[in-house]
Amino acid sequence: MKLFQKSKPDFEKAYINYADMLYRIAVAYLKNSEDASDAVQDVFIKLMDKAPTFKDENHEKAYLLRLTVNRCKDILRKKSIRLHSSIEEAYEVASHSDTDISDMLTLLHSIDEKYRETLILHYLEGLSAEETAETLSISLSAVKMRLMRGREILRNLMEKEE
Repeated sequence: MKLFQKSKPDFEKAYINYADMLYRIAVAYLKNSEDASDAVQDVFIKLMDKAPTFKDENHEKAYLLRLTVNRCKDILRKKSIRLHSSIEEAYEVASHSDTDISDMLTLLHSIDEKYRETLILHYLEGLSAEETAETLSISLSAVKMRLMRGREILRNLMEKEE
């Protein structure tokens, strides 16, 4: 049996290219910088252990995004996040002074997870609808519907706050 391993330069390149993005996603999910760091570390440990081969960079990116989302869900499921930590940390990651983004993150965390994760990947991380569909393992039409419904839910929440 022939084993394929990710070489050290490839691993370093993946870390340089994706660590910040994965961390932002993890903070958006977990609302806690320590747990987000742990989640990203777990993702890269798994990448080193599994050493998968990828068709291209988009495939690698989608794989790492999916691992991150799944790891965050695992952490939340196990209730291992520190509930006393403030969501303010997520605001700092998104923007140091932009209160509109802070308000939007608060609203974003109040909506259903399936809409939240779709909106985060598409708008905050800049993935195309196709990349978002691949990352979430859902159809393109499901992504478009979730984006539409998620925007509508956010719009309604924003109108209620005004």
